[in-house]
Amino acid sequence: MLAAATRPDFDLATMLVPVLPWWELLVRGLIVYGFLLALIRLTGRRQTGMMTPFDFILLLILSNTVQNAMNGGDNSLGGGLFLAGTLIGLNWIMLLLSRHFRWAQWALVGRPVFLVRDGVVLEKVLQRERITHHELMAALRAAGCPNIEQAKDVVLETNGSFSVIHKEPA
Repeated sequence: MLAAATRPDFDLATMLVPVLPWWELLVRGLIVYGFLLALIRLTGRRQTGMMTPFDFILLLILSNTVQNAMNGGDNSLGGGLFLAGTLIGLNWIMLLLSRHFRWAQWALVGRPVFLVRDGVVLEKVLQRERITHHELMAALRAAGCPNIEQAKDVVLETNGSFSVIHKEPA
């Protein structure tokens, strides 16, 4: 750090002061956040709760892809910190909205969905949520339910996890 401060080409103002106006960084952050939120909501809960290696790679590539759309080429420390604060603030606002308004919770987070109801696998729901039978069976086994016949209900929660309700012993 001391060596960097004594370099003749080192300019603290260039490092700290954003190139773009603050309002443009704010608008870019809002647009990218909103777009990604809508895209992830449309692709289903699978993207948020059950991350495969392919999903993780996609997430890394996606974050790198939208980085330039957010910062508009502004690589200053000030611009990056402002964008980070914008995204965290926006996330906090979305959390507050979803806590206080049911419509916001449904729109932003979604609703729990039955995958199995009264022992019957709901095939159309599995397809819509992009859940395979292998993933369903893995969730059952993880809940101590070795086969579908022992499950009364299976719910895909809003965070992508599964809740399994066992049948009562006869």
